[in-house]
Amino acid sequence: MLFNSVEFLVFFVVVTVVYWALPHRFRWIHLLVASCGFYMAFIPVYLLILLFTIAIDYVAGIQIEQAQGRRRKQFLVLSLVANLGVLAVFKYYNFFIDNVNDLLDSLHITHHALPYLSIILPIGLSFHTFQAMSYTIEVYRGNFRAERHLGLYALYVMFYPQLVAGPIERPQNVLPQFHEVKRFDFTQTLIGLQRMLWGIFKKVVVGDVMAEYVNSVYNHYEVHSSWSLLLATYAFAVQIYCDFSGYSDIALGSAQVMGFRLMENFRMPYFAKSVTEFWRRWHISLSTWLRDYLYISLGGSRLGRWLTYRNLMLTMLLGGLWHGASWNFVIWGFLNGLYLSVEKLLGVRVEATEQLPWWSKLLRIGLTFHLICLTWVFFRAQSFEQALFIVRHIVEQVPGTSLAWEPGTAGPLLLGLGLLLLVEYGYLRGRNTEAIMPHRTWTRPLAFSLALTLLIICFGVSTGEQFIYFQF
Repeated sequence: MLFNSVEFLVFFVVVTVVYWALPHRFRWIHLLVASCGFYMAFIPVYLLILLFTIAIDYVAGIQIEQAQGRRRKQFLVLSLVANLGVLAVFKYYNFFIDNVNDLLDSLHITHHALPYLSIILPIGLSFHTFQAMSYTIEVYRGNFRAERHLGLYALYVMFYPQLVAGPIERPQNVLPQFHEVKRFDFTQTLIGLQRMLWGIFKKVVVGDVMAEYVNSVYNHYEVHSSWSLLLATYAFAVQIYCDFSGYSDIALGSAQVMGFRLMENFRMPYFAKSVTEFWRRWHISLSTWLRDYLYISLGGSRLGRWLTYRNLMLTMLLGGLWHGASWNFVIWGFLNGLYLSVEKLLGVRVEATEQLPWWSKLLRIGLTFHLICLTWVFFRAQSFEQALFIVRHIVEQVPGTSLAWEPGTAGPLLLGLGLLLLVEYGYLRGRNTEAIMPHRTWTRPLAFSLALTLLIICFGVSTGEQFIYFQF
């Protein structure tokens, strides 16, 4: 059930209306059943995977809190092994076997080829696995008391707005909200609905339109000019931002309509003046997860310069592998780790860049954007060879080539319009998170919502393209 489908619209309306009609003591049951139904709309049997890890983590959390000494760590390890084991089997087993078979083939040991598993990756597996792990880690660290209510803990893992693609929530933020008695707030409902509308606009009007052009170029990259490859890479940068942040807006908006506050996942990342700042603005729930549970656990920056670089590289390499079982994602993580290490070596500080003159900020924003676009080539390409071909041809800038916009897209005018709206809205939200929301007058938010609705109707791509991060 995709957020950009009619089925989800009907699901959302029915679930929300029933939620507010029920007394507080029954709402968690309703949301849990609805979340199970939402997940089962993809592959029903995979609900058993979620129930398996939920049962283990629920018991492990209580035992971690009650146990003493080494037993606390043993229950934490049990939880981590269960979650990472599921992830390893469904996401990384075939990748591992593929590399082992390549090694055996290079050694001419082909008759010992290992078997592959014919399984489909459960949707959103990496997201709810990391969210479940954060619960037991926080209980182990003493930052959160174990949840005794099994139903509410299951809802924490399965809450449908952020079940498939985040944000990856911490228990401190979400679980206490499930205990609170929520009262209907008309203003907050309108704010949530407008945010959902904004997310749908970013997905179907900008992101999916960019996807048509990106796919037409990247799927036939050998026949395209360097300029077309460069434009497609820029378009993918827009596509992945609108696609993923659009999902986050719909998730946060749908939760807000029911009175829940989820963490912000994006803060105008392409306005970052360094790669370090970019990762404070992009996929914030993942970057903070990697920082708190991996980078700091490895020693962070406390163990000296060279170990700091090692920790950065390991964190981003594993972050790349988290995105997908492919060497392309590993290289994507390697490049980001390299950028962060070089900035650490050069003493780049995010706070210091705020004091720079405007022209210096602009140059840094442009440089950061192009460094990130280089990593997007590896993120989008289907193979390492394809990514190298595209990078090489973009750098060569073949003389005599011209820009090409493939038929079937809405054209550069729509791209310009989409970017203009994104920058304008981003500027307003940068000044005040709810700057365009209803406070003193309804004129501006009403006009903005009507404009978005018309643009969605007139220019939205209705092919049912799934969100990019659903594959992770």
